Amino acid sequence: MRNTLVNKITKAAKSNKDIFILSGDAGFGVFDDYKKNYPQRFLNLGVAEQNTISFASGLALTGFKVVVYNIVPFLLYRPYEQIRNDICYQELPVVLVGIGSGITYAPQGVTHYSVEDIAIARTLPNLVILSPSDPIEAELCAEFALKSKQPVYIRIAKSGEPVIHQREITSIVHPIVLQEGDSKAAVLFHGSIGPEVIKAIEGLTPSPRVISVPMLQPLDFNSLTNNLKGIDTVFTVEEHFVNGGLGSIICEWLEQSKSKIKLIKLGIKNEFIHAIKNNASMRQSYGISAEEIRKAVNQELIY
Repeated sequence: MRNTLVNKITKAAKSNKDIFILSGDAGFGVFDDYKKNYPQRFLNLGVAEQNTISFASGLALTGFKVVVYNIVPFLLYRPYEQIRNDICYQELPVVLVGIGSGITYAPQGVTHYSVEDIAIARTLPNLVILSPSDPIEAELCAEFALKSKQPVYIRIAKSGEPVIHQREITSIVHPIVLQEGDSKAAVLFHGSIGPEVIKAIEGLTPSPRVISVPMLQPLDFNSLTNNLKGIDTVFTVEEHFVNGGLGSIICEWLEQSKSKIKLIKLGIKNEFIHAIKNNASMRQSYGISAEEIRKAVNQELIY
């Protein structure tokens, strides 16, 4: 997903002379083509996260379409105040590209994990939150962000995620149905956990409806309502804390709309992660591997 998104931005920079990329000492090699072609529109400001965000807001105020690229904790956590005051308060159309969503960087530890980023980003008014699940969604997210008049946060992994869409999609502003299913259960997901979900539901009988939700804020609840017609049970699956992310967004919506839909949230337990494991083992431990997702969904389908 990362290369697809960066390539989209690089291609757009040929015709859009306002695109300017700021890096926080990250993405070495990824921007080689961009730096070669547009050296005057790229700066690596180093390990100076707060300064980078304020610098980005200054460039945006002069008319540049600024893309800030960094690992999620250094993009969103350290400079939260600057994102809040300099970008979101002024509603500047800066694009924040966060690498290493969820536990992508396992086993490098808690300093590099981004399992609470959606919960944090949701507190910021005017900020659009995008969490693509495959390269197709990532490219559309880049296209949307470059055209947006609002600040946009895109969270992506970097592990060569496979394409999961079998049909052409042209927009990420609405939830996307990947499989209609023939049961009264639906599985909603976002981000790099997508391939695990697709693997988990293969061959399930009856089959659940499967829905990707790349735009988390604002979430199109009108479209989602139509997507969930005839559904009694909804699973949310995410490589994020089980509380604060998509599961919480759906929970709040169901409560406000007084819906009788049953909600089952699958995600990472809200706790500091001390375990030293790779990504696959971490997913297994927290019940979001394909095997564990399949067990949870199948149990509900049977009963």
